Amino acid sequence: MDKTNVPETTAMKDFMALIKIGIVNSNLITVFTGMWLAFILNDIRFLANLDTIALTLIGSALIIAGSASLNNYIDRDIDPLMERTKTRPTVTGKISYSKVLVIGLALVIAGSALLFMTTFTAGVIGVIGIISYVVIYTMWSKRRHVSNTIVGSISGAVPPLIGWAAVDPTLDVLAWMLFLIMFIWQPPHFYALAMKRADEYGRAGIPMLPTVKGFAVTKRHMFVWTLFLLPLPFFMTELGTAFIILATLLNAGWVALAATGFKAKDDLKWAKYMFIYSLQYLTIIFVAMVIVTVI
Repeated sequence: MDKTNVPETTAMKDFMALIKIGIVNSNLITVFTGMWLAFILNDIRFLANLDTIALTLIGSALIIAGSASLNNYIDRDIDPLMERTKTRPTVTGKISYSKVLVIGLALVIAGSALLFMTTFTAGVIGVIGIISYVVIYTMWSKRRHVSNTIVGSISGAVPPLIGWAAVDPTLDVLAWMLFLIMFIWQPPHFYALAMKRADEYGRAGIPMLPTVKGFAVTKRHMFVWTLFLLPLPFFMTELGTAFIILATLLNAGWVALAATGFKAKDDLKWAKYMFIYSLQYLTIIFVAMVIVTVI
């Protein structure tokens, strides 16, 4: 990358970009929800366990940040080829590769240690998340298989499991519903992004579904994935009727939006709407889980 075109940044901004702070923050919402529900549904006092809360949130933040840093380290050869990644500090040279590797390893080790201080199960799930993202997704499937998004969805779905396991290592059925919501949510979310960036993924040699199979196939896949969400609220009866109704409406709305893609005249505009809906969906449904247990 031409260093004369490198945008001015501070060391803190570079670090935040390296650890993908936006992803860290969004995942912490799901970690907290899993932990909160485990407290409430097991009748365990929330404020009496502030140590567990702190260890879980900080540990989760560290392993997510560390995994993101290692992802940047591994992808340093292809990131310059994509518009959305070409300003990462590993591309601009603001942070050396050796430092990125050390930071990433230090963060995942420290984060894993904190999670193991809650329960063994939470620590194991955290390690599984790290391995599935860094090794199985980033180092293996991302550049080789069109199913890379589905493989990557495993690591993206473990945060609420970590939160729950830190409180209740037996993992209730509801905990697995949280996992499934996160797992199923990711393909239509990332396929929408991939449609908008299809040319860039092609230049980088990443076999994303829209790039390899085309938009028509991608839209069918997105529609089917949204359908998979429909039955999940009915396995979450502990959260009450109001939640089931809200979640069902959100799911039906996403299915309906996905269906409009079959007749969309502007695929990229439709993909933008799908992407925005997916972001709002995740926030609303996880915040709602907390709210219905409070009111």
